[in-house]
Amino acid sequence: MNGGAFPTLIAILTMFFAGSDDTVRSALLLTALLILAVVLTLLVSQLLSRTSHIPSSFVLELPPFRRPQIGQVLIRSVLDRTLFVLGRAACVAAPCGLLLWVLAHISIGEISLLSHLSAILDPLGQLLGMDGVILLAFLLAFPANEIMLPIAVMIYASGSVLGELGDFTALHTLLTANGWTSVTALCVLLFSLFHFPCSTTCLTVHKETGSWKMTAAAFLLPTAVGAVLCLFASLTTRIFI
Repeated sequence: MNGGAFPTLIAILTMFFAGSDDTVRSALLLTALLILAVVLTLLVSQLLSRTSHIPSSFVLELPPFRRPQIGQVLIRSVLDRTLFVLGRAACVAAPCGLLLWVLAHISIGEISLLSHLSAILDPLGQLLGMDGVILLAFLLAFPANEIMLPIAVMIYASGSVLGELGDFTALHTLLTANGWTSVTALCVLLFSLFHFPCSTTCLTVHKETGSWKMTAAAFLLPTAVGAVLCLFASLTTRIFI
């Protein structure tokens, strides 16, 4: 479950399911999605626990009590947390930002590389109830999940620079003009909750586990769950609607 997806969730819920004047309904729908995410996370965790044959143990040792030193705590927090996380994010964010710029500014046959790639991904996106632009936006948002929707909007608008989402009415008009329906919105909501974690999280998993295999599992497992949910939602709506 991706915490960075909350801005996207709220924006899509407001535009397609609740309306800007119905905050209660938006909150209820968001709560329902989060409950679904928690339940599925627990189920997958239980499944992984049963399939693992490596015994685990948990030992908690209480450290000796020392009077906290405010200055040292603040310095260590900045060094160990803030700067460390920003450094990790920059390791991936800078190359991905450069990649996004290159794809947006280089064209083949007067069509940008972003448009070419989204066209290649479109069949898979349609199968999952979305489109190629949305899948490409998810991939390019690997440094930070919250920029997925701005990237999609940039591609739809044939732009080359990320901007603010702005008014939800204008954004809803742009998305519907590019084929978005309530089914598309639902699949985007599901995939926003269940897909690969951001770059910083992946680097943290590798640091903590020391295993690229575990990092790959952390990347692929939620993505597979999200793809299955989107496929189920897409096929169900095509059959019954």
